[in-house]
Amino acid sequence: MFRELIARTCAPLPSQCAVCRAWPAQPVCEACVARFAQPLPRCRTCALAVPAGVHQCGQCLRTPPPLDDCFAAVSYAYPWSDCLAAYKFHDDPGWAATLATLLRSTPWVEPALERCDAVLPMPLSVQRLRQRGFNQALELARRLAPGKTDGTLLLRLRDTAPQSELDLPARQRNVKGAFAVDPLRAERVRQRRVVLVDDVMTSGASLFAAAAALRQAGAAHITGLVVARTEKE
Repeated sequence: MFRELIARTCAPLPSQCAVCRAWPAQPVCEACVARFAQPLPRCRTCALAVPAGVHQCGQCLRTPPPLDDCFAAVSYAYPWSDCLAAYKFHDDPGWAATLATLLRSTPWVEPALERCDAVLPMPLSVQRLRQRGFNQALELARRLAPGKTDGTLLLRLRDTAPQSELDLPARQRNVKGAFAVDPLRAERVRQRRVVLVDDVMTSGASLFAAAAALRQAGAAHITGLVVARTEKE
């Protein structure tokens, strides 16, 4: 898996590995991918790390989320937190190809992309898009499945406060009703298999709110894909 990941993300010009600074190397060298991207057992519906042999975490068993499946490539920790910060906040969309390949190399992600009818990025508000200059989830989705990606089908109805500044109950209130499917194109969702893409999943509030909107629009199966998952709040 790791050799394939490096081969598919190899840049046309040599550069330093962003983690160990090896030169020349790809954006993340083979040794660092092998060291920091080992697969972990994860809850199948929220992607939290769980003990081996466990398929769902206790929270998902008590309160099933609106996702049928959820997959994360890595935990949100060093070095991936730094790589994602460079991608998301430091105006470096070139990271999208490397991060998308990391995600696509994760167990069960490739079959989910092959079976789905549409790949939808988490939408940004107009204000946030203007500040950032690009939608990081859209760039990931385009590299995961360019022929299936639709960046306008799932809508963000209003701007919201940054989730990182809020506790879990406030995060859930913050994004409640913030997403909807374009009513003029809802047939693209109804009775279809949909993949929802984002870069980082923290509490799951945003991803679950978007999935709830897709479920309300009639989606038959919803899979969440994220590059990184936080393990503790």
